Amino acid sequence: MNAQKPRHYVLTVSCPDDVGLVAAVSNLIASWDGWLTEVANHADRVTGRFYMRNEVAADSLPFGIEGFRERFVPLAEKHRMRFEVHDSAVPRRVMVLVSRQEHCLADLLHRWRTGELPFDLRGVISNHDQLRSFVEWHGVPYHHVPVSPESKAEAFEAMGRLLDDEAVDLVVLARYMQILPPELCARYEGRIVNIHHSFLPSFAGGRPYEQAYARGVKLIGATSHFVTADLDQGPIIEQDVVRVSHADTASDMVRLGRDVEKAVLARAVRYVLEDRVIVHENKTVVLA
Repeated sequence: MNAQKPRHYVLTVSCPDDVGLVAAVSNLIASWDGWLTEVANHADRVTGRFYMRNEVAADSLPFGIEGFRERFVPLAEKHRMRFEVHDSAVPRRVMVLVSRQEHCLADLLHRWRTGELPFDLRGVISNHDQLRSFVEWHGVPYHHVPVSPESKAEAFEAMGRLLDDEAVDLVVLARYMQILPPELCARYEGRIVNIHHSFLPSFAGGRPYEQAYARGVKLIGATSHFVTADLDQGPIIEQDVVRVSHADTASDMVRLGRDVEKAVLARAVRYVLEDRVIVHENKTVVLA
């Protein structure tokens, strides 16, 4: 198991940029005798917005997280801040969705079992039943929710009930090959993370690696993003690439692509779990 950091509160802020914002937040936390253990910020000169992420040692404060939130409100209102505060001791409740390809799921399960990615895994939902024994071997509930053209509405209603019953904070699409309905995307806005190959829109549709091989591409990669009702158009969290050559077959590209996909998805999930991702409109700022 990986050693966990001491308990801390994570404060994230997004607001119009202004002089003295860093000092204002730091001075307020200092007035509480709060110990800032990590600080990151970014001022976007194009949009005129400011973003901040602070970690505060929980045991340095004379009050809990609700006291933190209440005492921060006056400063937030003064500077028109959107802010959130999360407790690192409260793991996020996560549901993973998958179809037939298990490479991203297997990687997430390994990182979860070893404590590398600390979250409360509530279960796995799949539109196929073939990964049941693999998932249940890990002691994780497996929910088979078949999806067909005739049953899509009922299937996604059942999925929505599962997510609601488990009070899920984050949904991870680990190669889930179904398009989520707009109402589910809206209900979990900013809380659904997807992974796909980064060939879109150049090689849309089926067998993208074969299409890429036929075109003689030199780079393949993967993109992780938040899911919105607009297919594959949500705010991007993380991307990466690997170089290929004429000597690589389509099968080689599939293998290399899977390696990139699972690494990119794991990094994106980590950033979200650690409150390092702030969304403004259709863009993210990742304070990693």
